[in-house]
Amino acid sequence: MDLDKIIKNRRSVRKFKSKKPDWRDILDCIDSMRHTPMAGGNFTLKFILVDDKEKIEKLSEAAQQDFISQAQYVLVVCSNPSRTVNAYEKRGETYCRHQAGAAIQTLLLKITEAGLATCWVGHFIDEQVKRILRIPENINVEAMFPIGYELKKPVTRKVKSDLDTALYFNEYKNKKMRKIRKLEGKRTGRLKDKK
Repeated sequence: MDLDKIIKNRRSVRKFKSKKPDWRDILDCIDSMRHTPMAGGNFTLKFILVDDKEKIEKLSEAAQQDFISQAQYVLVVCSNPSRTVNAYEKRGETYCRHQAGAAIQTLLLKITEAGLATCWVGHFIDEQVKRILRIPENINVEAMFPIGYELKKPVTRKVKSDLDTALYFNEYKNKKMRKIRKLEGKRTGRLKDKK
């Protein structure tokens, strides 16, 4: 599958088949996240792949989203910001969030490429997730991803917005790439080469 097709086919899935994916395919998707740019070369991300049904049920409760409990696996992405914050102080916290988001997008695309499905879950009670998975206090829980096979084939998805409504040039709200220059005495608008 080519990259454009993967990007266009990626979607959030909340209904999963009972069939369990091969965990090695998921590891391949997780491994792709290691290639994300990291501030100062400090790799901050940590991953917990959960297949214990009791823990998955508890994670579903911590997120208050029942569909998570249908998944065969849940990937929890965490970050340890200490080295990045030491290097870049307050700005390091922002860098950690940026690089987690970049890595997560890579994960989402690899999951789609592998024929698997997931949904980015960012709403959960951090303390509960940390308690369930024994995550230390100083580690940030970035997101959870229930992973499985999609229960039914999706209908065609609408694009969220037109590029026209989101793209500006050189300053906010400027819709033109550059101002059109009016050339005196020239009707064609083309400049002749000077000799």
